[in-house]
Amino acid sequence: MTETIHGIIEHYGLLAVLLGCLAEGETVAMLGGFFAHQHVFAFWQTLLAVFAGAFLGDSAFFMMGRGFAQTKLVQRISRKPGFNRARQLVTAHPNIYVLSNRYIYGMRILGGIVAGLSGVATTRFLFLNAISAAVWSILFCGLGYLFGLGAEQIVGRALLHHERLLVAFAIGVIVMTAAFVIARALLRRERLRGNQTADADQIGAP
Repeated sequence: MTETIHGIIEHYGLLAVLLGCLAEGETVAMLGGFFAHQHVFAFWQTLLAVFAGAFLGDSAFFMMGRGFAQTKLVQRISRKPGFNRARQLVTAHPNIYVLSNRYIYGMRILGGIVAGLSGVATTRFLFLNAISAAVWSILFCGLGYLFGLGAEQIVGRALLHHERLLVAFAIGVIVMTAAFVIARALLRRERLRGNQTADADQIGAP
């Protein structure tokens, strides 16, 4: 069974990495870096796949906000917690917003659409998005590569196929758990900010 799974990763892994990085792809990017360390893919190929997925995904979300603002999907997303805060940030600091948005877990889709709804020029967004995607790719692929290096040091030899899969599973569990905790904290903070704003409005009302 492990041989079959490993064969799928070897043959279709880079395509899966690209597709996985179209949205929230931190886990996939780290897995790509890990398998690059294990020589399943070349590291430069992994970086290229992660970069392409990250860049194309955010660009698609931006275009969705720019060209399909009146669709039900965009309207539904605009009602999510954090939308108003994101719109304030992109209005006040557009360059910083585009460069840093992908690093806030749970905000990539929302953030790209907000940027599309704002006055950020398309060429400006694409240029800044390319820089952000490149740095993000190197960071998370590098973390996955280091994870593989550490695992190999612990085992004391090159990892076997089934051991690679176990380490990959561990990476997924760790990253997804951390992302869940961070997302809950951000949502709680956004709700608290909304409650404080509502209280302030009630106090100021005649």
